[in-house]
Amino acid sequence: MESKSINQSYFRYVDWFTVGIYLILIIAGVFSVYAASYDFDNASIFDFNEFSGKQVRWIGCALALALMILLIDARMFETYAYPTYIFVVLLMVVTIFVAPDIQGSRSWIVLGPVSFQSAEFGKFATALALAKLFSSYDFRLNDKPSNYFRVLLIIFIPIVLILAQKETGSALAYLALFFVLYREGMSGLVLLSAFCAVLFFVLAVKFADIPFMDTNLGEALVYMIIMLIMVLMMALFCHRYAATRNILAWFVGTGLLAYISSRCGYTLPGNPFFIGVIAVACIYCLVLAMQGESRKILITVGAAVVSVIFLFSVNYAFTSVLQPHQQQRIKVTLGLEEDLLNAGYNVNQSKIAIGSGGMTGKGFLNGTQTKLKYVPEQHTDFIFCTIGEEEGFAGSAAVLMAFMILILRIIHIAERQPTTFGRVYAYCVASYLIFHLAVNIGMVIGLCPVIGIPLPFFSYGGSSLWSFTILLFILIRIDAARRRNLIY
Repeated sequence: MESKSINQSYFRYVDWFTVGIYLILIIAGVFSVYAASYDFDNASIFDFNEFSGKQVRWIGCALALALMILLIDARMFETYAYPTYIFVVLLMVVTIFVAPDIQGSRSWIVLGPVSFQSAEFGKFATALALAKLFSSYDFRLNDKPSNYFRVLLIIFIPIVLILAQKETGSALAYLALFFVLYREGMSGLVLLSAFCAVLFFVLAVKFADIPFMDTNLGEALVYMIIMLIMVLMMALFCHRYAATRNILAWFVGTGLLAYISSRCGYTLPGNPFFIGVIAVACIYCLVLAMQGESRKILITVGAAVVSVIFLFSVNYAFTSVLQPHQQQRIKVTLGLEEDLLNAGYNVNQSKIAIGSGGMTGKGFLNGTQTKLKYVPEQHTDFIFCTIGEEEGFAGSAAVLMAFMILILRIIHIAERQPTTFGRVYAYCVASYLIFHLAVNIGMVIGLCPVIGIPLPFFSYGGSSLWSFTILLFILIRIDAARRRNLIY
């Protein structure tokens, strides 16, 4: 009787605003799945033989899961965070060996008529484990290097196992957790490094075929950006303004020398020239480091050296590490190839569908591109093209606005948590949502390679829906406990 009363009192402090946004998104999602898979011969949205009917069934199960989570004592999530993580990791290991090969991926566990992806459930388990680690007694991320090792171990174990399942898209979603580390004290230089790595990769691949100074334009642009980063770090990070002036003068002077030489008919050798210029700047910085305040200067030199090494590894990674179909998708995204009948077909048809919707759309169930099934996987990864065609820019903007409100609400919930566990877990949820939203819509409109990332609460499928439902309602349950404790 007492336990029942306590659970009822918790329901009074549930963040119903967040629950309301969740309900709006899943209802809009089932209508989108219905529109994407509409069959003139079977017009009922509740027909369990159709995707929309199956999605309604998944939603019913998701709501039951949400209710069960709200009835669990919030302290249980922290207490059993590590056992939950270990169980899901073992499930991922089993998946590698027992999952059937489906389109080159071994990520689906089949149990009779039901199949699910263990990688999706690894998201909330990893979030719980990460929150538990950060809430450990006297744990501070920047206190010692071993703390970074423990955090990265929790994040990368699922990533490695998912890559072993040949499910690259799901693995990349876990990298969103680095935003949580930034909130908990990780240096912004790490995020800057990640951004630069993506930028260097794109430039090196996109402009690899354009000759420039005995090398190619892609490599030359990366070298120039490395020089710019060195100058900015010396000024803004190291606060060595005289040294900044000298390094800038060196870079500008050698650049003018290269330009004059080319005008006189003599082209300087590309890679040796750029590497030599950067090497001289690094040696100069090392000399300065011997005079004091060496740590920041050494970081600057290290960033330049690692950047050059990374540049040399891009070609190997692109040609030898990535699969041929992944290379093709990247080339299509970067505009290096058209391939409208193969790798670029999905994105091209998706952009046609979204563009044809105009400002207000063609109307519910009136989309021609989606009804005639021109867009493959339009009820799963490409569900957003159905929204764009039938609801137009206005409907697409409304969906994005609903997601933005949900994410901002989760961040608000995170900042009001009295415990580190609650705050870190909330930021994990927000990070997952931001990553999925950005990458899914990015690939639908051609800004990102197609990597198979579902749109949360919209894409058809039980694994994704249940995963995000569990993620969100664990947070709501933790927050309800906080609000109740404030009253009592």
